[in-house]
Amino acid sequence: MTETAEAAGRTRRIRWAAGSAVALALLFAGAATVAAARDGGAEHHVSAPAPQVPAADSADAGFARDMAVHHQQAVEMSFIVRDRTDDEDVRRLAYDIANTQANQRGMLLGWLDLWELPKAAAGQEPMAWMSAGRHAGHDMAGMPGMDAGYEPHDGSLMPGMATRTELEQLRGAHGEQAEILYLQLMTDHHRGGVDMARGCADLCTVKVEKRLARGMVEGQQSELEAMAGMLAERGAAPRPGKVS
Repeated sequence: MTETAEAAGRTRRIRWAAGSAVALALLFAGAATVAAARDGGAEHHVSAPAPQVPAADSADAGFARDMAVHHQQAVEMSFIVRDRTDDEDVRRLAYDIANTQANQRGMLLGWLDLWELPKAAAGQEPMAWMSAGRHAGHDMAGMPGMDAGYEPHDGSLMPGMATRTELEQLRGAHGEQAEILYLQLMTDHHRGGVDMARGCADLCTVKVEKRLARGMVEGQQSELEAMAGMLAERGAAPRPGKVS
């Protein structure tokens, strides 16, 4: 296969992964809207049960809050690298990640509004809902930062999030240096996001949210594979074991 054909194939894979994630986001948004409409209509029927709303300290609410924060940084990094490279593959990947995760973030915050729950839980540490799941007997083994606890540092609130120092390094980089750093940081970010989404798939009780979490796992794993290939083309590799 020629270099041109390989590049075209890689671009198709990236577009497919991101396009699938966007399609899933739109599908879940539509399902949530229909469910909300049904719940609203149920008010006119005395026999219909009231819709179940997750508690403020539930896995459903915790995942929605934490993943919204996690996604926001991915959007920020993607906009940063867009202006620091002319490479079309990296710019396209960054656009797709920003578009997908901004859409998903809007859904997560929308659910919190629908549930009339705060978007920030006062006095509750990030990822506390995953620790609670472990203490409740759920198997959370193998999820970075969950066994010994994750210590927020330098602006990195959850596993996989870049620090303030790393974001400044990305802002100061250009060309291939920016591409490599972005791909490495986003690889760490996706690893942390996949682990969190798996936690929701196991612990969350709202079905549409569980389906969204599973879709995040599939979409981000596809992007992880694509980013590994893009790093290899630049003579680089993901940072080994770097999630925290």
